[in-house]
Amino acid sequence: MSVAVDVSRDGMRIALSEERVRDIVRKVCRRERVSEALISVAFVSNPRMARMNREFLGHRGATDVITFELRTARALPHHGAVIGDIYIAPDVARVNARDQSVGVREELIRLVIHGTLHVLGYTHAEDDGRMKGEMWRRQEALVAAIV
Repeated sequence: MSVAVDVSRDGMRIALSEERVRDIVRKVCRRERVSEALISVAFVSNPRMARMNREFLGHRGATDVITFELRTARALPHHGAVIGDIYIAPDVARVNARDQSVGVREELIRLVIHGTLHVLGYTHAEDDGRMKGEMWRRQEALVAAIV
């Protein structure tokens, strides 16, 4: 299995080590039976996330995670590598963790898993129904197994 994971913190302090982030992405890939992947995970500031959110999604403000799926498992007619980028805003994750009454570490793990599932081709509704779908169930099962 060759799952290469690049992690950058861009000077951001996060509650997970870079090795832990790599391990989480690899575990998700293994559980989803993806054996070839090249995935980057970047932890970025709120201003940078807000710029990306506006430029690529047309939304205002910083969001918790943005994912770019360059080549997903579901889109591959052959068994080539999955390729994608995940951007996470730790400061937004801290606010979410407080609002959800969970620890920051758990919320960061959830966002790494969420982004990885997107890279693998999973999607969800953009409304309140997102927490009832298949991707959410998969995500929460993975969070429970990894935390």
